[in-house]
Amino acid sequence: MIGFQGADDAAAIRINDGKLLVQTVDFFTPVVDTPYEFGQIAAANSLSDIYAMGAEPLFALNIAGFPIKELPKSMLTEILQGGADKANEAGIPIVGGHSVDDKEPKYGLVVTGEVQESKMWKNSGARPGDYLVLTKPLGTGIIATAIKKGIISNDSIKIAVENMSMLNKNAADGLKDLDIHAVTDVTGFGLLGHLAEICKASNVSAEIYFPELEFLPSVHKLAESGNIPGGTKRNFEYLKNNIEFESKFNSTQKYLTCDAQTSGGLLIALDPKDAKIFVESIYSRAKIIGHVSDKNSSLIKVT
Repeated sequence: MIGFQGADDAAAIRINDGKLLVQTVDFFTPVVDTPYEFGQIAAANSLSDIYAMGAEPLFALNIAGFPIKELPKSMLTEILQGGADKANEAGIPIVGGHSVDDKEPKYGLVVTGEVQESKMWKNSGARPGDYLVLTKPLGTGIIATAIKKGIISNDSIKIAVENMSMLNKNAADGLKDLDIHAVTDVTGFGLLGHLAEICKASNVSAEIYFPELEFLPSVHKLAESGNIPGGTKRNFEYLKNNIEFESKFNSTQKYLTCDAQTSGGLLIALDPKDAKIFVESIYSRAKIIGHVSDKNSSLIKVT
């Protein structure tokens, strides 16, 4: 039903009676210093693709790379334990996996889930007039860069880790009875990169309200000091010809909208009435950050 040709978050295969098997894989290098927290974040990030499709995860497989001769095996144990505990929180087992000796640690999951075809969410159904809702604050790419440089407080790291480790399960569950038109999760391509995928797939344009965007503590200060990751800069360069920024925005603010995220929130296009119900009564962490419009000369406008 869904393969690699589009930009949806997972593959979907019809199995029987209108039921779809949904599968994704994701893994990356450490974004924090603590092995256990890295395992939790990587697992939450992998599971997010399943939730973004409206599916329920069933089980997962580990995928890991580790320099077994350079680092103690206990570190790998902690990484795997972090992943196992996060999978347990999601209500699924990790039933196996594969590891290789690698120069740099890497970890993630292959996650399998299921969904009724009629209830699957895609990124291609956004409609003019829809509100855009985001369920997590932004800035994890900038935070990760600051962690590598050792220039960020422990309090800011703690808040960022809590956000990256948080499953998108509760947010997805809260959407199940609403009129959902398009969903994706915000990860490596940043907010505008993933919104651009929705716009292209749905043949629409969108407007983002910059003052409504929520950023993690210290992100603005760190960005203004020049701590912009390479992935964020590449995102902006790729998108800049399709994005219209009002003249008041400086280069740092533009980068903030393209910051490469790890285990970010769900980005949802839905009916305005349901958007208000969701953010006001169902999931208070979420914010309305923009709206969808008819396709025009700019794919996305930031105001």
